Amino acid sequence: MDNADYPARSTGLVLVDPYNDFLAENGKIWPRVKDVATTIGLHHHLRALLNGVRTAGIQVFVAPHRRWRPGDVNGWTRAQRPHALLRDARLYELGAIGGDWHPEFGPRDGDVVSSEHWGMNGFAHTDLDQQLRQHGIDTVILAGMTAPGCVEGTGRYAMELGYSVTLAKDATAAFSMELQHAATELTGPLYATHVLRVNDLLTRLPHAPATPPA
Repeated sequence: MDNADYPARSTGLVLVDPYNDFLAENGKIWPRVKDVATTIGLHHHLRALLNGVRTAGIQVFVAPHRRWRPGDVNGWTRAQRPHALLRDARLYELGAIGGDWHPEFGPRDGDVVSSEHWGMNGFAHTDLDQQLRQHGIDTVILAGMTAPGCVEGTGRYAMELGYSVTLAKDATAAFSMELQHAATELTGPLYATHVLRVNDLLTRLPHAPATPPA
């Protein structure tokens, strides 16, 4: 593989659910992922990945989960486990700290934020596919939270839609090392063309474009 596999014009980083609830010390879900995140250096690798793709001129897309709002899921006749968790724990609550972007990993000016997904697939009932296609993307680098949940769900569907998927396996985390291993080493290769560590991935990105002369 060489740098041509990730041309800036047709490659996009899809960052899933970079909320405080997942990534901040006071997040509701952070205690469940903290051990794995610390072990694999999640924050360090997310930081390096975002810096690397932006330097390379690769577009960043954010695929956010539905932020809890009063009344969400009430009266639903077919609410599934993720929907009940959203309601009962008020996950990613709109207007609360947990539903805010993590200050290091949230979107910046120029990033594309898709509409919110309700389950474990950033494409389901959102405009993520339209946003990627309108920006000319055919290759997706995938990172965010969690490895066996929304990251895997988004990656599997991206493959079904015809995108080439690269999973940044140490820029995502799970609730246990067993789940982390399963999601990145066992099921990841079922949908991802490449499963790479961030350090390896960064060496394969195109160099940043030269600054034009004044």
